Amino acid sequence: MKLFPSGHATHPQWRMAAGLVLAQLRAQMALPEYAQSPTLGLLYITDHYGADAQEILDHLGAELPEVTDWAGTVGIGVSANNAEYFDEPALSLMLCELPSDQYRVFSGVAPLSSAEMAGFEAHTALVHADAETHDLPELLGDLAVRTDTGYLFGGLASGRAGALQFAIGGNGNIKGHGAAGGVFSGGLSGVVFGEGVRLVSRVTQGCQPLAGGAGREREITEADGNVLLTLDGEPALDVLLAELNVSLDEPQEAIDAVRATLIGLVDAGNDGVRRTGDLGADVLVRHIIGLDPTRRGIAIADQAEAGMRMSFCRRSAQAARADLMRICAEIREELEPEEQTLETATAIAAGEAERAPHPARRVAGAVYVSCSGRGGPHFGAPGAELQIVRHALGDVPLVGFFAAGEIARHHLYGYTGVLTVFTAAD
Repeated sequence: MKLFPSGHATHPQWRMAAGLVLAQLRAQMALPEYAQSPTLGLLYITDHYGADAQEILDHLGAELPEVTDWAGTVGIGVSANNAEYFDEPALSLMLCELPSDQYRVFSGVAPLSSAEMAGFEAHTALVHADAETHDLPELLGDLAVRTDTGYLFGGLASGRAGALQFAIGGNGNIKGHGAAGGVFSGGLSGVVFGEGVRLVSRVTQGCQPLAGGAGREREITEADGNVLLTLDGEPALDVLLAELNVSLDEPQEAIDAVRATLIGLVDAGNDGVRRTGDLGADVLVRHIIGLDPTRRGIAIADQAEAGMRMSFCRRSAQAARADLMRICAEIREELEPEEQTLETATAIAAGEAERAPHPARRVAGAVYVSCSGRGGPHFGAPGAELQIVRHALGDVPLVGFFAAGEIARHHLYGYTGVLTVFTAAD
């Protein structure tokens, strides 16, 4: 598998940005190590270009006629290798060369169950979604069941002027699209991949349990919908106030402390707070949305059931950096061959390997979806989050966006990053 051509640019005028991106793509496609005949484009634009989404897609489709399938969405920011464009006009595009029988684009008007999917076995799926979609968690769960692995990856569009999505296949000839131009709003869209497309994906957390034992895991012993009533048999509100060392007698202090506190929720038997004190990949971070003094409960932005576990946590830039480095190391370890020649090992370890992909890494391209709450200054400097990824994986093609919620497996996350790489088969 050759490297996927990719390009990214910012400019107040989208045509100028598109021109810069196309120049990058064409220069790469002239090189022997890059794919020559890509057919799938993954396109992410910031919401500054939202009003021009259809024109952008039409323009790129005309300039790249060999690319017959498109998917993507809009975000408050977009990402590329070693760069992020946050709250500025920009686009990021990667062209994937994959066997035509190993992927299908889907959308609300051409769903996964349509006739176009007949005979195709979905293995994994890249998913873009509108946060306002009714019963979104159930829809994600249903889509996951339709794949062999149950693994989804992607995120929720984060555009301030509408959650636009790109989804078009076969140069617009997907049955059901009709005259649709490939720009949609609402529901789910994306790409399902067959077993022949090998992916490696990891979730990285952006929060950390509270220090001093306050972030230890507790069992939810009673709940009513989204209200936690008792934790380890004690009134949930009393536990929260005690751990934060605040009182409702001083309401402003209590409100400030609660607003800075999040809930890490995990099903029984799943990966919760690890021995190292960080959050496991199965933990879903949720906001506290209210207090119930009458029932001494805590209202959270999700449904809870007795038997689940929870922990109090807060956003942490240090924890986010450490966990991102950890998952990058896991991906690199999984992809690089166990036995290497001295020449290969030296090349991978060399500083220049950070700037040039090496065949031993076996990465054709990557998609990174990060929470919009992690972008910008959270990692200490513009682009710092993407620099961590580049340092670990090398200068591999990468696209992505900053989302209003991240999707991994059948879960909807918050304050996380989902890193997925396309890799050559063993």
